[in-house]
Amino acid sequence: MKRIGRCLVRLAAGVVLLVMGTGVNAQEVTLRAAVFVPITSTYGELFGRFIEKVNSEGKGLVQIRLVGGPEAVPSFEQGNAVRSGVLDIASIPPSFYATIAPEADAAILSTQSVAQQRKSGAWDELNKGHNQKMSAWLLATYGQGVPFHIYTNKPVATIGDIKALKLRTVPNYTPFFNTLGATLATLPPGEVQASLERGVVDGYGWPLLGIFDLGWGQYTKYRVDPGFYDVVVNILVNLNKWKSLREDQRAFLSRMAQWLDEENLAWTKEKSAAEMKRQRDAGINAVNLGPAYRSQAYNAYWAELSKRAPEAIKALRPLLDR
Repeated sequence: MKRIGRCLVRLAAGVVLLVMGTGVNAQEVTLRAAVFVPITSTYGELFGRFIEKVNSEGKGLVQIRLVGGPEAVPSFEQGNAVRSGVLDIASIPPSFYATIAPEADAAILSTQSVAQQRKSGAWDELNKGHNQKMSAWLLATYGQGVPFHIYTNKPVATIGDIKALKLRTVPNYTPFFNTLGATLATLPPGEVQASLERGVVDGYGWPLLGIFDLGWGQYTKYRVDPGFYDVVVNILVNLNKWKSLREDQRAFLSRMAQWLDEENLAWTKEKSAAEMKRQRDAGINAVNLGPAYRSQAYNAYWAELSKRAPEAIKALRPLLDR
């Protein structure tokens, strides 16, 4: 009997240890993530820092496992991958899922900082649209403070000169380029260098950062100022996954999102100053076409988004455009 009793005690102790071990493991959740560009590239770098921060401070609580970049999940499929739950989290611009939620791209037109958007109600309104159309939680964003530009290998002195150019475009600045009268070609980034070499295009639209990453700098002679819009790269979490997290896990990720807001300010300032110098040193001349040019860019895209998502933009514009 004593022997049986000792066995039962050992068994009970083993069960307690197993339960305790399971409890410890259950406290931590690992999120499967992807990024729309290689993690080492300009617009992947900050997401990499975010992952490192989460994994460093979230041990026993939340971890992020990077599945990869576009080689793992094609860039234009990552929005749907989050929506369906194939991915738990992704770093992706709203233009990449604008066919599903066109109003999400209104964020690039905002005159407010991300911190101001969180206070004004603009962030909540954007998040509501992501909940409804993307089945996603809008956790964080980065890139704000990096404007878009037209770059060309032909001189531009006035707004009217752009009519003579053939420009590479993407949907979020196509409406603006159309108002400028340029001839447009929609090309993926991988085809732009060859198109510049062969004269298929005279220039392209792209943010301030990244033209040298892609090999386009050597074919670029002019940058048209002022910049327009803002780069926005959203960090989305599958909505069901977000709801399945405990309150302390959601609070932790929200705190990491606020950290990213601050990190983005420093990153943008540092990167932009270095890039401006690099472009000057490479012989790229800045041509300033004045505030009317910039206003034309904003008016064109607000008008386009209002056609595509009238009710949503009616609610968003007063919150974002102040």
